[in-house]
Amino acid sequence: MASFFRRGLIVTHFSGALVHAWALAGFSISSCGLVLAQDIPLGGGDSPARAPGSKLERVEILGKQSSDNDLRRRAQIAKQVYGREELDKYGDNNVADVLKRLPGVSMQGNAPRMRGLGSGYTLILINGDPAPAGFALDQLDPAQVERIEVTKGPTANQSAQAVAGAINIILKDAPKVSQRDLRLSMGYNVDRPTLSGSFTLGEKWSGFSLSLPVSRFEWRGRNDSTVLRDAPGLDAMPSLAKQQGETLFFGHGINIGPRLNWKLSDDESLTWQSFLQKGNWNNHSTYANQVLSGTPAMEDDGNLQGRWQSTRSNLQWINHFSAAERIELKAGLSSSFGNFDGQTVRQAQPQRRTVADNADLSLTQSGNYSRLINEAHSLTAGWDLEWRQRDERREISEKGVPLVAEFEGQPFAARVERRALFIQDEWEINKQWSSYLGLRSEQIATRSEGLASPLSNTSTVLTPMLHVNYKFDPAGRDMVRASLTRSYKAPDLSNLLARPAISSLFSDTSKANTELSPDRVGNPALLPELATGFDIALENYLPAGGLISVGVFYRQVNDLIRTVTGLQSVSWSGVPRWVATPVNFSRAMTRGLELEVKGRAGELFPSLADAKLPLNLRGSLNIYQSSVEALPGPNNRLDGQQPWSGNLGFDYRLASAPVTLGGSLAFTPGYTTQQSASQSLDQSRSRSIDVFAQWVISRTVSARFSANNWFPLDTESLTLSADGYATNTLRSGRTAFNFGVEIKL
Repeated sequence: MASFFRRGLIVTHFSGALVHAWALAGFSISSCGLVLAQDIPLGGGDSPARAPGSKLERVEILGKQSSDNDLRRRAQIAKQVYGREELDKYGDNNVADVLKRLPGVSMQGNAPRMRGLGSGYTLILINGDPAPAGFALDQLDPAQVERIEVTKGPTANQSAQAVAGAINIILKDAPKVSQRDLRLSMGYNVDRPTLSGSFTLGEKWSGFSLSLPVSRFEWRGRNDSTVLRDAPGLDAMPSLAKQQGETLFFGHGINIGPRLNWKLSDDESLTWQSFLQKGNWNNHSTYANQVLSGTPAMEDDGNLQGRWQSTRSNLQWINHFSAAERIELKAGLSSSFGNFDGQTVRQAQPQRRTVADNADLSLTQSGNYSRLINEAHSLTAGWDLEWRQRDERREISEKGVPLVAEFEGQPFAARVERRALFIQDEWEINKQWSSYLGLRSEQIATRSEGLASPLSNTSTVLTPMLHVNYKFDPAGRDMVRASLTRSYKAPDLSNLLARPAISSLFSDTSKANTELSPDRVGNPALLPELATGFDIALENYLPAGGLISVGVFYRQVNDLIRTVTGLQSVSWSGVPRWVATPVNFSRAMTRGLELEVKGRAGELFPSLADAKLPLNLRGSLNIYQSSVEALPGPNNRLDGQQPWSGNLGFDYRLASAPVTLGGSLAFTPGYTTQQSASQSLDQSRSRSIDVFAQWVISRTVSARFSANNWFPLDTESLTLSADGYATNTLRSGRTAFNFGVEIKL
């Protein structure tokens, strides 16, 4: 949009953009070819563009720093933004813990979910670029992050694989002044304390600035579960068993994220950004088994250990040819590898051994050219290229004998090539109306070798996008944002591979397994899921910094991918086996209502609280509805999408001491999902309570105490098949405590 050319001509500086929410319910839209895109500043949220030669830009730092809400309100595309205050509040040691408290975001394992949809529907970005293979959010220290931007739709200048939305993690920029920050923390979840720490060095010289954050972390936890299995046993006859399990997981790792900015001239700059994640992990599982009837199949005790490393380096060059022209070129190299060695034990004898390793190497290159058509209108065109090579080896043996001789130990290689072209038009029509129109064409080609059934899959998607903003007043205190988009979800590489994974409960392939414990195999013929969506939101920005947002969204998904289990004749067994395979199953629809409120208590409830009361409140409520056309109702919802979720939080600054107290509550109700015509899943309610206390000891020293998942609530899931067999799993939660100190040297 034109505004990013004019930012160099004004004094106020803001980088990044954000905003989310929509309002108005009851829209049901059929397939539509238009889509909309998000406005992330070129360079992945780094410094905004400016007119060359501008002298006013040099006094930007004198202005008051924009708040998260200011950045959100000024954004061209609907986003939410969370800066250092939110990142530091609970003293979290990893970004995954930060994300779980954000409105409309939940965590499934270590993968974020938006709008109740699976992790594959949420795009994860690092500085505006897709996160590389092997990247883990739970291994990234918040001290290395400048802010997090959350959008609810795709954009033309980024991958359109964002059906639910995108989470853009902006790493720390090089500082404007010398910086030395030290953080030390001690946590406890089980057995013994864990120690973590980070140090950030920042320096600025003539034309150069450097940021070097380094963190070392460790974790230790335990999962307790009780499983009741009512299913056919090893002899294919009815059986009943109770299994109590305990899994101890622990590990350690490091993060390094250097960034160097070099101002070549008033019109030209060069930025180098890298990061490294590296560590080791261990899982030890033990079970106490109780056979109630028959000869049931049960999990074995096991020890697994592994290590991983993920490295990425990016170079960005920006040049302003004139007041109306700008070019940006980016190139990146990333690599990752991991390996693990697992051994299960049955009756004190080694049973299944799994040894595997994998390596990914990728090259990326992208660029864009922007031109200011007039003072309020700009056009940008660009491209994204990615080449990725994956090599892996896997060997599974039972008592020393290869499980599936056709596949075990055989090297496997896959190549993924992604090409995209995009164009976007940004227009500030007047002081109240603005629009964003984008078009992106993206192709992903996957090829493999080393398997009995080589893979060849190519998907091409054209995604048009339209975003419109209307401000009821020129200051933008009240505005409506509307979007019409197309997005997609490409099949995961693991879902494309026709290599079987044998059920751990029924590993003897000369015998049958059960529907509740199937083998798994990929499907090379999978098509991408295509989603057409509509979003509209009403945002009210309160005078004292508060926010009220209400919105609705709608997505129609074609070629929905879902895992279907059926009895098949297979090459790895002489008897029919139950096999779970992903297929393009049906069409689906999802829609929802999203409410968000935050601000000072006195501003939100003036009749109940004094305007000067140092109490900040925040809350969100998300209501979801979905249906899969090929399944009978009433619970034919999309996998894992809860009917609603809520979040409440507060922080209060004591008047008698420099101490701030706060907490948050996240809750989802129990619900049932009809996964297929013959299988359903019941999930119990879930609840998470997090609390913190921060003590500002001096201008340079502060301390934090936090407890995550305080008073944990046990959760329960029930998988039920049409023939009456069932598996019931009860999981117990644990509280994680953390104490940390931050020192500005």
